[in-house]
Amino acid sequence: MAATYEFYHERAEAAAAAAAKATLVNVRDRELRAEATWRGLAEQARKSMVEREKADAARMAKREAEALAAGQAGPA
Repeated sequence: MAATYEFYHERAEAAAAAAAKATLVNVRDRELRAEATWRGLAEQARKSMVEREKADAARMAKREAEALAAGQAGPA
């Protein structure tokens, strides 16, 4: 299973729903802890995705700059 923001977010929502339905305090507390953990993982996955997109954009810009520089240099 891919560790994606959507997956973690869905699990957090499921844990929150289970906590809301829980009649036992210890079950509700467990589900609330699970929700907090899933939300933390979701945020971490979101940050990783943003950083990966930034890195991809930087690599693409570098490749384009190198290609432009190579084209301006002309044949040796």
